[in-house]
Amino acid sequence: MRYAAIVFGMLAAASASAQPSPYAARVARVLKATPLIDGHNDWAEVQREREGEGRWALDLRQGLADRPVPYNTDIARLRRGQVGGQFWSVFVSATLPGPEQVKETLEQIDLVKSWVARYPDTFALARTAADVRRIHAGGRIASMIGVEGGGQIDASLAVLRQYHELGAGYLTLTHVLTLPWADSATDNPQHDGLTPFGKEVVRELNRLGMLVDLSHVSEPTMLDALRVSKAPVIFSHSGARAIDDHPRNVSDAVLRLVAANGGVVMVNFSRGYVSDAYRRWSAEEAAEKARLNAPPYGGLYIGQPDKAAAALADWERTHPAPRVTLGQVADHIAHIAKVAGVDHVGIGGDMDGVDNSLPEGLGGVDTYPALLAEMMRRGWSDADVAKLAGGNVLRAMAGAERVAAAMVREPANTIAEPIADKAVRPTS
Repeated sequence: MRYAAIVFGMLAAASASAQPSPYAARVARVLKATPLIDGHNDWAEVQREREGEGRWALDLRQGLADRPVPYNTDIARLRRGQVGGQFWSVFVSATLPGPEQVKETLEQIDLVKSWVARYPDTFALARTAADVRRIHAGGRIASMIGVEGGGQIDASLAVLRQYHELGAGYLTLTHVLTLPWADSATDNPQHDGLTPFGKEVVRELNRLGMLVDLSHVSEPTMLDALRVSKAPVIFSHSGARAIDDHPRNVSDAVLRLVAANGGVVMVNFSRGYVSDAYRRWSAEEAAEKARLNAPPYGGLYIGQPDKAAAALADWERTHPAPRVTLGQVADHIAHIAKVAGVDHVGIGGDMDGVDNSLPEGLGGVDTYPALLAEMMRRGWSDADVAKLAGGNVLRAMAGAERVAAAMVREPANTIAEPIADKAVRPTS
């Protein structure tokens, strides 16, 4: 009898776990009326990195999670995730010379457009908030383009304007390196924010109707951009610094300014930006790797990669990575909503941009409904979940469009950056 009771209990538990979320119907209703819009997905760049020239013919429909290095994105999972709109990041390395960054950016834009051409029943290019709503209502995924790094304009406003002509909807002012005109969050500062040219970049983005993206920038750069921008800004993939004290995240002081600006912080899923414990563990792991093998000058097992790998494996067994969960991502959403207001938070998962370093429960683009269900479980109304899912970023897009319309008679800015010909290098 005892054995039968145990088996029955196991079957009951399995049956319960297989039941759909009690919030699934509510989520579906919300996402039928409001497109779920993710602010940042690196699918284009990771295809270039993994597939090379094969990226142009890669079958995007399904099965990419089963490849030796799994992708977070394919069309089948986008559909399961009820995705209505996506800002596809066209990222290139910030260490490349400026002209090479421009060339690779154009190739990434072309790749995104090739998806639309190959799968017209799934994707459609969107430039405006109205485009997104129309495409979503027609059952397709509105595809927008975000240029992830100011180095990709090679200090040329003319290049920025051409990205806009090709469909780019936002520019991230920096990536991991400080630029000659803007300080990055993850490099030594040089300018205490934006230079005069950097402020002109923000003004030109306003004139064009492109969103100013402040993910990756230092706090002084955030503050300068918020002072200059007439239009709502976004953070396409960032978190709350009060929860995880990473310089890539957004402090409460800046969150309050974002609310005044009408902007949106779209919450990143990358474990290092979600969990402060994981961030600290990651730094310790990096230090251990350097201690064991740091070519060309040092390391306990310098020149002995097998020994170094074995020693690192031993260290990781005794120093396991802290768990990072969907619930912790929800904590960031809740905090941003508490400080800035529910009108100023969104989703920016950074899928396919973090080497599959994603929280439990958020391993792919099919998992967004689970995050929305968690916010409902915490007491969020359908109206508030709709704002989180896409309503807030649509409002920001519409705001940027209104500012551009008001600036339509202003001439294109032709200011030149005097050090535009210098390749960007890491600072010491």
